This record gives sequence, C-alpha cells and structure tokens, in this order.
Amino acid sequence: MTKLIPMISAEEIQIKIKYAAELISRDYKNKKLVLVGILKGSIIFLSDLTREITIEHEIDLVGTSSYSGTETTGSIKFTKLPDIQLEGKDILIVEDIVDTGTTLTALMRYFQTLKPASVKICALINKNERRELPIDVHYSCFDIEKGFIVGYGLDYNEKYRNLPAIFDLKL
Repeated sequence: MTKLIPMISAEEIQIKIKYAAELISRDYKNKKLVLVGILKGSIIFLSDLTREITIEHEIDLVGTSSYSGTETTGSIKFTKLPDIQLEGKDILIVEDIVDTGTTLTALMRYFQTLKPASVKICALINKNERRELPIDVHYSCFDIEKGFIVGYGLDYNEKYRNLPAIFDLKL
C-alpha cells in the first residue's frame, strides 16, 4: 500500500522560494544571469522562482536521466542540451532535489566546458541521505536528511509531480 506522508506545505515552499529569489536577485545584480532548469522535476520550482527574481535574466532547460523507480542507475544520460549561448554568462542550475550528487557533478563538468562566468546551484531540496559525491549547493530552500520525496515537481515513475506540497512516499 502506497502512503504519502506530508513533509512541507505549499505555503512553506512559497516562503522559501521568495527568500531564495531575494538572495539570487541581490547576488546577481548587474550580471548576465541564466537560470537553467533540469527537466522534468525542476519545472514547477523554476516557474515559481523566475517570477520572484527581480533582476533581468534568461531561462534555458537541460534534460538528464538517471533514475529507474526509486533507485538511481548510477549513470547520467543527457536528453536535452541548452539552446542559448552560455559563454561568459552566470549560470544558475535550478534543480528540484540534490540527492546522490551524480547528476549535478556531471552537469557542473559539462557547463564548465561552455566557458561561463560562473556556475552555481539552486535546489528546492538538498538531501544528504544518499550523497555519493560532494556538491556545493549555493541556494537551498530545504535541507532534508532522508526519505523518498514526491510532489511539487518531484515524481515516482512520473506520478505525483502535480501535488502542491512535498510528501515522503512510502511504498
């Protein structure tokens, strides 16, 4: 029997996003900021975050795949590369959840080859339970120690992304 245990309310999410957007707007003032969302999970977070950022910025998307069910496959496959020129720009990778660190480590390496001014990470959730690689999350809305998290863009086999809050999925 599948069970959803509430963890973070929709209201709490919006408060944290507004705060992160304030920090980003301050830190990237007068810079060439590009938010790069990681498909598919970051779409809802990216949409809310971009509307709260008060400085001019661009948006792009990349696609990666590394999960099968609740387990990571251990390898990263790019399914979509950026469309806009990123050389000399400040890239802020927008991710739904930082878990093992494998995907973001591969993305950081890839983006560095594009000669950006900088590359940093903004995550809705920074989860350390299964962290395999050290990764510096510059902006984190929530730090969570454990659980299989769904809702607000995060999924289990493409389900639960539509939930307005965040839940721990118990299978």
